[in-house]
Amino acid sequence: MDFTLTSEQRALSDSVARFCERNYTGAARNALINTDIGFSRENWKSFAELGWLGAALSEAEGGFGGGAVENALIMERFGRSLVLEPFLISSIHGLQTLLGTEPTQRRSEMVEAILSGEMLLSVAHSEPASRGDLNQCETMAQKIGPNWTISGHKSVVLGAPSASKLLVSARVDEGIALFLIDPAAVGVVMRPYRTLDNHRAADIWFDAVEAELLADPSSAPSAIQRGFEHALLGVCAEAVGAMDVAISTTRDYLKTRQQFGIPIGNFQALQHRMADMFVEYELSRSILYAGMAAMDRNCSERAKTIAAMKSFISSAALFVGRNAVQLHGGIGVTEEYVISHYYRRLFVISAQFGNESYYLLQMAKNPVPFWTSEVERGGTEAIIIVDKL
Repeated sequence: MDFTLTSEQRALSDSVARFCERNYTGAARNALINTDIGFSRENWKSFAELGWLGAALSEAEGGFGGGAVENALIMERFGRSLVLEPFLISSIHGLQTLLGTEPTQRRSEMVEAILSGEMLLSVAHSEPASRGDLNQCETMAQKIGPNWTISGHKSVVLGAPSASKLLVSARVDEGIALFLIDPAAVGVVMRPYRTLDNHRAADIWFDAVEAELLADPSSAPSAIQRGFEHALLGVCAEAVGAMDVAISTTRDYLKTRQQFGIPIGNFQALQHRMADMFVEYELSRSILYAGMAAMDRNCSERAKTIAAMKSFISSAALFVGRNAVQLHGGIGVTEEYVISHYYRRLFVISAQFGNESYYLLQMAKNPVPFWTSEVERGGTEAIIIVDKL
């Protein structure tokens, strides 16, 4: 496969980089963290105007003829600046899950609203007992006449506090289906909180909530899998961008911090540590490319490569983040210094959508799509909560 970027892809990457340089200084990001929603709606409006929200969609789907590579390019640049806007949650995970459902007029209207920036879509699939298992779903849907109601509990629903709509999985007699719910509907109880990396999430309880059926069990599982795989590619691309900046920031610190009258970067032991970090970063970038190439393959081959990618990058993200903090010494753990924020995000990414152990298990089991196999539970979807909103 030729990994040379096209002129359009280079232009996309450059435009994201310029935007982040202008709008994501440390002070600007800290100001956004302390707002009620934790990101900028003005930035989100700009994303829509620049076409980034539809960069990965074909022209037939209302986009600009791109694919998973375009999303990865955007997410890598976002990882370098620790962007807080819910691009991964709504425009990758939510949108790709929605596109996995059957084409309908309702779906087209929702896609248009997402691409215009009017709708933020959050996928509510994870449950306390799921531990990374996509087939685990205890939330129940019941049909009463022509209407559906949902009852159950979803955990760590990323982006839920600011979502316009929730894409909720629930079990019916034939299997898992997907429903659309208004987060302000009667019977929805949401407990929002800030995660360790300063993003926003919520635990949600549904008590006989009215819901709109979007996908029945014939298409919902494959739609969930599609959205999940695209989200994994996006979060791994973000990790690669964050690791790159963590390494360069640490390198610059070692060149300026002095001990015994010389820069500590002259010490061979620290040089070896930096070399190990760089190796992990380069290997992560290589396996990210493999993941991008695998998105066009059949289900089994794609699942294997995606599992290998997430397993390795989860480990590398922790290694690079921990060493970056350690090489900075005490300043590395302070709220005011940037490297602590990169470590927090890398720490969360290592567990987000499943950790290293979970995907090692999937590779050992020679995985096939989750709706046709029994998947042993493992990994974690847990993200450490540091305070409530």
